[in-house]
Amino acid sequence: MMDLTKLKPPQITFYCSAFSVLITLHLTIQLVSQHLFHWKNPKEQKAILIIVLMAPIYAVVSFVGLLDVKGSETFFLFLESIKECYEALVIAKFLALMYSYLNISISKNVVPDGIKGREIHHSFPMTLFQPHVVRLDHRTLRLLKYWTWQFVVIRPVCSILMIALQIIGFYPSWLSWTFTIVLNVSVSLALYSLVIFYHVFAKELAPHNPLAKFLCIKGIVFFCFWQGIALDILVAMGVIKSHHFWLEVEQIQEAIQNVLVCVEMVIFAAVQKHAYHVGPYSGETKKKLDKKTE
Repeated sequence: MMDLTKLKPPQITFYCSAFSVLITLHLTIQLVSQHLFHWKNPKEQKAILIIVLMAPIYAVVSFVGLLDVKGSETFFLFLESIKECYEALVIAKFLALMYSYLNISISKNVVPDGIKGREIHHSFPMTLFQPHVVRLDHRTLRLLKYWTWQFVVIRPVCSILMIALQIIGFYPSWLSWTFTIVLNVSVSLALYSLVIFYHVFAKELAPHNPLAKFLCIKGIVFFCFWQGIALDILVAMGVIKSHHFWLEVEQIQEAIQNVLVCVEMVIFAAVQKHAYHVGPYSGETKKKLDKKTE
């Protein structure tokens, strides 16, 4: 039997992270198995399965980073790229899920008559490239799709270039900032298209609880991004320091980020069980609505 009182702080942190990953996997496997058992709408449920796997993938990849705390910068960049490339796929699949809820088919130019002609109001800085008010049609919806899918393409291309440049030893700070700016603009455009889509179809999407579904994705993305920025600031201020000659401060920063992600994914996995519950496919939601109408 392991004596927990004799464990050192790094060991406690490691085991807590491992336990968090297991909980995240358990919650996600429960949700995935429920959808597979009530497999009624493959188009929608395939998108849902890809989306809910985001939390465990983030958790597992972050835990792998903890297994090799003294890893190279290229190693950590590779792990980060896995998470962000999957994030790009999830954003695209979320928009596809919303299209499915509304019976919209971009490939067949099918847009229900009830939603044609609605106004889309763009805000700055998009008004520099688009009219302030745009009427909804299949071309507009296709443009929203392109705005989302550009991140799916740009993210992996940038990741491959960044890793390749680090391997050959050419990765100056200005180039790193260039990639950061390009990726932030790209992901912002993708998320902007989702927000626009939600505002236009909030009424029709209300029964599907789209806000909770969207916040699961946006929460993971923004938590990881902003806490990374916060850790950068703490390192620059000297709050986070290395007290071991075999560890650089950047490696400690990566370890802290990975621990935080492992713990946070438990919360998001739990929220996803509510946001992407199997009720609409198992008949549970219909039974609740029938009881309310009685």
